[in-house]
Amino acid sequence: MKPATDPLAQLTEIRAIMERSSRFLSLSGLSGVGAGLVALAGAAVGHFYLQAQYGREGFLRLVDASEPERQQALPFLLGLAVAMIVLALVVAWYFTRRRAAQDGRPLWDAPARRLLLSLAVPLVVGGLFCLVLYLRGAASFVVPGMLVFYGLALLNASKYTLDEIRLLGLTQLALGLLALALPGWGLLLFAVGFGLGHIGYGLLMYNRYERASQPAL
Repeated sequence: MKPATDPLAQLTEIRAIMERSSRFLSLSGLSGVGAGLVALAGAAVGHFYLQAQYGREGFLRLVDASEPERQQALPFLLGLAVAMIVLALVVAWYFTRRRAAQDGRPLWDAPARRLLLSLAVPLVVGGLFCLVLYLRGAASFVVPGMLVFYGLALLNASKYTLDEIRLLGLTQLALGLLALALPGWGLLLFAVGFGLGHIGYGLLMYNRYERASQPAL
């Protein structure tokens, strides 16, 4: 007689197979840590630049700056934003590619494409929206807008990857709403959300999913 098959074990295996085929599970926690460090460095560069331009008031002065002053600062701020995005993407690609190779999974498959698209649409729309806010003199709403749109992008993408990314998205939304109430703290809340938020999330994911599988030194 064949040994009885455990129905619960079968269901667990079927669920795991379905999850692997519909979700991108190779997202590395170290990519979050790297992106957070990039965000902290960018926030520090932005802080020192604004202090050099406007004195100790720095970000507070930018919030209430005249149109010529905003136009003068725009090229640097855009360049800094692009540099941060590129560096964060490079870090994310490197560590995610490494984890995918360790797990024996393809890096660019259908779940990865769905994940990227679900992230890209809110992020592109949010970036353009925040740029218009800045140009129209509503600079105090730029950081809240960035945090809120990023939080929405993470929530939108969470159905295609690890469930814990939803928590990071909710955190960004909460910080975005807080930044609306405290416009003078925008740069600090940017550093907390994009910097410390990513680092905390990345360490959580690394310890939960990756640390045990790392080869011993």
